[in-house]
Amino acid sequence: MAGEIFSRYELKYLIPFHLYEELSQILKTRMVYDKYGDSEGKYNIISLYFDSADKKIYYETRNKRKYRQKLRLRIYNKATLEDNAYFEVKKKYKNRVNKRRTSIKLEHAYQYIDNLLGKHDEISVSNQQIFGEIDSFRTLYNLVPENIVSYDRQAFVGVDDPDLRVTFDYNLRCRKDDLHIEHGPHGTHFVDPNMVVLEVKVDYSVPLWLSRILSELGCRKGSVSKFCTSVDLLEEEEVEIMMQTIER
Repeated sequence: MAGEIFSRYELKYLIPFHLYEELSQILKTRMVYDKYGDSEGKYNIISLYFDSADKKIYYETRNKRKYRQKLRLRIYNKATLEDNAYFEVKKKYKNRVNKRRTSIKLEHAYQYIDNLLGKHDEISVSNQQIFGEIDSFRTLYNLVPENIVSYDRQAFVGVDDPDLRVTFDYNLRCRKDDLHIEHGPHGTHFVDPNMVVLEVKVDYSVPLWLSRILSELGCRKGSVSKFCTSVDLLEEEEVEIMMQTIER
């Protein structure tokens, strides 16, 4: 996936699958499929999220602090240790989202995470400045791998406004027992499989025609944090397993 710096507003909705199917057909008449997806703009995303031992990242997001940030390592579709992945830091101030990322060979990313490499300027990445920011963030927060989130996505892009993006994420799963993203999108569903996360991404404001369509279809904005929701579910699973062990 091209691009290393993004700045935009992201509006989120949680909609039933049948509404996604209806809305995607409507968008086909006003937008085009994301060129990085298949013939229908579809692809898979697998992300390794990081957090500190005291869950600083989780609580920044859960408590909806005005300024919050996340670190993740991401691949698209299938990848091997020899393929490139993306280290990405996502920052949110009030309602505007800023993303900065750099590509890195997946094998080297794991070596960096395990502190097996030298100074960050010795690591081969597409953008040394951004990687330096990521390294400083990771060091300041003492970030370590937390969990993996994966999902399928269909993405649309504006014809006259390339900054307009609409994405549909479904089949959202998470895991903590296998923190290797190259092992694929397996795990536990943390969002009802019959529901879809809709995101509208714009530079400044949502076009009037799109606002009308979302209103007519009854789409209501709602806070949907993939990271926090997945962490909550995985912690519930851990408690359940612990209780079952005690009962035995």
